[in-house]
Amino acid sequence: MTAEAPRPFPIRRECPFTQPAAYASLRTDEPVARVTLPTGKQAWVLTRYGDVRSVLADPSISADARHENLPALGLGEREAAAKSRPFIRTDPPEHTRYRRMLQAEFTVRRVKSMRPGIQATVDRLIDEMEAAGPTADYVPAFANAVSTSTVLELAGVPTDDLEFFRDVTRVSGGRGSSEQEVTAALGNMFRLLGELVDRRTTDPGEDLLSKLVVNHLLTGRAERQEVLSTIGITIIAGRETTTNMIALGTLVLLERPELLAALQADPSRIPDAVEELLRVLSIADSIPLRVATRDMIVSGTQVSAGDGVIALLGAANTDPEVFTGPDEIDLDRANRHHLAFGYGIHQCIGQNLARLELEVALGTIIRRLPGLRLAVPLTELEFKHDAATFGLESMPVDW
Repeated sequence: MTAEAPRPFPIRRECPFTQPAAYASLRTDEPVARVTLPTGKQAWVLTRYGDVRSVLADPSISADARHENLPALGLGEREAAAKSRPFIRTDPPEHTRYRRMLQAEFTVRRVKSMRPGIQATVDRLIDEMEAAGPTADYVPAFANAVSTSTVLELAGVPTDDLEFFRDVTRVSGGRGSSEQEVTAALGNMFRLLGELVDRRTTDPGEDLLSKLVVNHLLTGRAERQEVLSTIGITIIAGRETTTNMIALGTLVLLERPELLAALQADPSRIPDAVEELLRVLSIADSIPLRVATRDMIVSGTQVSAGDGVIALLGAANTDPEVFTGPDEIDLDRANRHHLAFGYGIHQCIGQNLARLELEVALGTIIRRLPGLRLAVPLTELEFKHDAATFGLESMPVDW
């Protein structure tokens, strides 16, 4: 492609279980390619594992949404992020301060202590499915209910309206949403969270929101809007990615009966399957949006200061120079250094929790509902091609 006519981006997946075929040709012929975004702006996309990893580790690459050239894929995405200041769209030292506010809640030890609660939630939801069955829409009935309940309980937010947060994410993460629509959706969420912040100032508990209020808001270490933004992005990011991975991961297993049978025969391989599903599916493929703050050469291509850069995690995770048989789910794969959670200082802070939720959800569903199957042909499923993270809108199942 010429610089005068760069290809449109994002590129749709031909198959929901693999990355776009164009990534392979770009990786070989044009690893740093100029593209045109839905906003009309242009940016560079990176498709090689080494380039993605090195750029995400480079402190001169900015994630700050206030940069006009941050290569947002949604029409109102950058502008809304510049107002609400989610910490994933900030740079150090601001990003470092936000991250430290959350670190204690996502350590390996803290996450391990959550297993019994997550297991209880998963078992309860399967009980409810069985009682109402033998059919269900797997996305709201299970995948969204597991992930949203988990992150809301961690945060200390009531779990009586799980679909409210799904709707907020559908708008705020939808690439067709306007700046006004995104701002309105986030405003509804912040009003709810603001009421909870007020309660925690006089009656704190042991939840994450209480700790943010007591340790940061009331001590003057953080402003009210910073607490709201931090808890808001934790909920949105925590529920959306895990919802999509539970649903899409389950669908992969239903479409790969030999893999499903292997996991049912040996449940100890569930963590191996989770890592491979994370790598192959890479549902957060284009989440790492960046702006270069200095001139640099990437794989022989000049990237100038001010240029937008998108580090494609899915392309990196299927780079044959790093992963043999990259599109295959190999439970015996030795190389587990995938980038599904990003890399560098912005690497997903909730990755330990996401892994645990996936292990418990997938392991329990294949044990308790061994006859689970799609209730409609695969071709009738609606996939979220135009959302910040790839996934399923609906997934009718029976058993």
